[in-house]
Amino acid sequence: MLKRKVTGEGAVMRAAGNGHLYLADEGKEVQILELNADAEISVNGNDVLGFEDSITWDIKMMNSIAGTSPGGLFNVYLKGPWHIAITTHGKPLVIPTPVTTDPNATVAWSDNISPTLKHDLNIKRFLGRSVGETFQLRFDGQDGFVIVQPYEELQPDPSGASSTG
Repeated sequence: MLKRKVTGEGAVMRAAGNGHLYLADEGKEVQILELNADAEISVNGNDVLGFEDSITWDIKMMNSIAGTSPGGLFNVYLKGPWHIAITTHGKPLVIPTPVTTDPNATVAWSDNISPTLKHDLNIKRFLGRSVGETFQLRFDGQDGFVIVQPYEELQPDPSGASSTG
């Protein structure tokens, strides 16, 4: 309970019984992922739509990317065997590592990698003559993957106003 208060994550609704359950998140596309029993995936908390009861999950602080991820400082780690439903704006791309991504377009990544923050701060940026992203996420490793979407989600607005663009 304390972790949920501190992180703002963890509002989980439980559904049981026979029938159909329909879920949605502001018109985002739903992606169903199926991974084996040993697999774990890290997903931005605002992109987790649902998961089966057999999933174990935890909320962990992302020390290496504090303040740059659209989900904020915390990610949801899900471990299988399982199916999970995540949401994306548009069709996602699954990119093998090593890769560098835009933090605001990064949705999830495999358990055997973790991001490090890469930044591009130079005098041109301060003078307004630089293009591109100031911060990127760098994922190293040979057997991992990263899921990105063709859309940049912005940091959640603490006032509750819409912050996607």
